[in-house]
Order: sequence, then structure tokens, then C-alpha cells
Amino acid sequence: MARWPKPAEGTWTQHYPDLGTGPVSFEDSVSPEFYELERKAIFERAWLNVGRVEQLPAVGSYFTKEIHIARSSVIVVRDRAREVRAFHNVCRHRGNKLVWNEIPRAETSGTCRQFTCKYHGWRYGLDGELTFVQQEGEFFDLDKSEFGLAPVHCEVWAGFVFVNLAPEPPQTLREFLGPMVTALDTYPFEKMTEWYEFRAHNQSNWKLFADAFQEYYHVPGLHSQQVPGEVRNPEPSFECAHFQMDGPHRVVSTGGARRWTLPPEFMYPIERVTRSGLVGPWESPDIGDLPAGLNPGRVEPWGIDNFQIFPNLEILFYRGWYLIYRYWPTSYNSHLFEGILCYQPARSVRERVEHEVSSVVFKEFALQDAGMLTGTQTALESAYRTAGITGYPVNDQEVLVRHFHKVVADWVGEYQGERVGRR
Repeated sequence: MARWPKPAEGTWTQHYPDLGTGPVSFEDSVSPEFYELERKAIFERAWLNVGRVEQLPAVGSYFTKEIHIARSSVIVVRDRAREVRAFHNVCRHRGNKLVWNEIPRAETSGTCRQFTCKYHGWRYGLDGELTFVQQEGEFFDLDKSEFGLAPVHCEVWAGFVFVNLAPEPPQTLREFLGPMVTALDTYPFEKMTEWYEFRAHNQSNWKLFADAFQEYYHVPGLHSQQVPGEVRNPEPSFECAHFQMDGPHRVVSTGGARRWTLPPEFMYPIERVTRSGLVGPWESPDIGDLPAGLNPGRVEPWGIDNFQIFPNLEILFYRGWYLIYRYWPTSYNSHLFEGILCYQPARSVRERVEHEVSSVVFKEFALQDAGMLTGTQTALESAYRTAGITGYPVNDQEVLVRHFHKVVADWVGEYQGERVGRR
């Protein structure tokens, strides 16, 4: 697929002829059979972001991640050499889940010197090596070196921790991310350590929520009260300023006036008082020179960049802070949504209030988007099963939706082709 587009004329979509212009099929969002293919074709093969290095501040720091669609639980830990490692969360004795607290299926985190199985007391070092077996002499020719924790491929980019569940990933993480994403290498993510985290179980396919943030065509209909036309430029259009695709990944950039330049009637009273809202604090601390990869379309005035990293990670860049979205499928018509707002630590009570106001306003917007999705899911299922409708028209402002569903179909198609070739 072409890289670094800069259309001088015509539509965005026509510059990607392999995407086509016909209706897009949403069968991939209503089919249990397709979901089972995604499990193998995508989530057991792609690099998946499970966290950030700030969650592992010291030797022995760890967290677990439940990847439901891959039927996997993973331990991520900082070892004694301060390297970040990942292992399958299973004891090698009788398969008990190794790291958990009161609820086995709940994620947990903490700090330890070693991992000890709750069932029979087997112990493992931070490097995964089996170090102790209870009543070792009762076993038959047991070689502890053969029963360490099962490793998971783990790499770090810009502080983001990724795992890959494939036996042997075909690409390194950096190769997988490609030049559009790695052009963000020097962004100061590490400065933004004050986090506000949200998690919600949503009754829709994981791709439908991702679709909601890949286009702003929905803004005048869904967010008209909060986001008037004056936020966008040129007037009176709600068109985004730049779309870009690189391999399986995408970015959309918005342009327009800053929130604080609007008339007071277009703001909540709390925004005027705290000088903070959906776009974050009006005056964020300086973060220095920005990487060349940010605002790739050189939009002026620039608003937001939304980088969508396949399959289920989005990083949204605002002025002085950033936002993470992750979509974790739990069934063909449900998923777990994670949203994390990341600011530089507040230097005063006022700055802390600015951050909290911003996070609350964000939550309202996210709920508006999420509130549509159960209706979308049930209607798509009904149309598919009772009327045989799968195709829906997609406009030029929804080109990233078109791209996303094509990439998913391509990965599944490649996997199916490999299965046929092995027979």
C-alpha cells in the first residue's frame, strides 16, 4: 500500500485504489466464525501493546494482562538486569495460574523477588527460570532447567511494551510499526506520568468502537452540543485536515481553532472557570521540540493527531498531553475498552483540577460514542441475519474505516491461505 500520501486534488480514497469505493462489508463484526479466524490470524500473530514501562519502575515490578481473544494470560516483569520480559502466566507443574490475587481472571500488579505458585509452591526467578521445587526428590529425573516459565516475545518501543504470541514473529516490533509510527520515537512520553484510567465492557464488536475514532463525520450528529462548527477549519465543514496510511496502520489529523478562542456560549461553565476541557488544559507545560512524525500533514492550525496502530491500539496527541485507547475483544459482539489520559505531573492544585476536569469531559464524549455501539451491533446483526445485508456505503471522510476493515480481511485471508497450503 502506498506510503506518505499528500493528495493535491481529488479524494483521499482515490489515492488508494486498492481500497475501492464500493460498500464496505461489516460481516466481520457480526460473525462468530470470523471472530474465531481473527483469534488466530491477528491476535495470535500481531504485536499487541499491553502496557508501558512506567508500570515497571523497579527490579521485580510486574503486571499481568488477560488477552481474552487469544485465551492467554501474560506476566510482564522487569528482571534483575532491568530488562522487560514477558511469560505465559502458567506454572509448569500442573498448569495452575501462577500470578493472581483474589480473583483468578482479574489482572494484577506488584513487586516481588520471585514468582511462587499458590498450589504446590514451585518458585521461578524474574528471568523465568525454575528455582525451587517442593519435595524435588519425589519427581522422576526432573531437570529444572527444562521447566522454566514459557517465554512470550516482548519488545519495547518509545516506552510502550508489546508482546507477540506467535512462536516466531515474522517481523521485529520496529519493522511491524513502520516509518509512520516510528517517526514518533522522540516524543516525550516518559514526561507524562500522571494518568487517569477508564475501563468499560462494551456490547459491540471491537472494530466498531475503533471505527468511531477513525472519522469525524459523526461529530455534527453525535457531538453537536459540545463541538460546534467553530472548532473546525475551514468553515463550515467538519472535514479532517489529513489522512495517512502506512502498512496496516493509520493516522487522522484535525485542524481548527483552539477551544479557548470560542465564544463563551460554546463552552461549559466549568471549562471557562478551570481553563480546561476536552482538548485538555489550555496551557500545558512545554515539552520541547516535537518529533517530525507528529502532524505529518503539516496542518496549521493543528488540532489532534490520532495514530491507529494495528490491530487495537490508538494514541491521540493533543498539545502537551496524550491519550491511549485499547480495544480487547471478548467475543464477536463484545469487547473491553481501555482509555488512559496521560499528563505531565501537576505542579499545583490548579493544574491537578485542570487534569481532572479534562478527564471528566473526555469521559462524557467517550460515553456518547460508546452509547451508540450496542444499537449499531444489534442492528448490524439483525440486518445480516434476517435481511442478508452486509454492505454499507462509506464516504471519503471514512477512508480509514475502509482501510481498517480491508487490513483485517487481508490478515484473515492470508491466514486462511496458509492453512490451505499446509493441507
